[in-house]
Amino acid sequence: MTPEIIYRVSQDAMMVAIKLTAPLLLPSLAIGLVIAMFQAATQINEATLTFVPKLIIIGLVLLIMGPGMLQMFVDYFQELIREIPHLIG
Repeated sequence: MTPEIIYRVSQDAMMVAIKLTAPLLLPSLAIGLVIAMFQAATQINEATLTFVPKLIIIGLVLLIMGPGMLQMFVDYFQELIREIPHLIG
């Protein structure tokens, strides 16, 4: 196993990880920013005010994009399993 192969496999794994986490992190970040601006404008400091909307948004994103995210992970894993003979040999 050469360093180039290790680099390529780890780079592919990082890209899949980014593709899997971005749909969850970006809406959560956006809703957190909107709620933080609302809290700063109204001076309401309630912890549940940020937690509950983020939880709802993440749940909706998982309902909508979960099957596609799971399929992306399964495809990557199957491709990695298929490449094992080429990676080792």
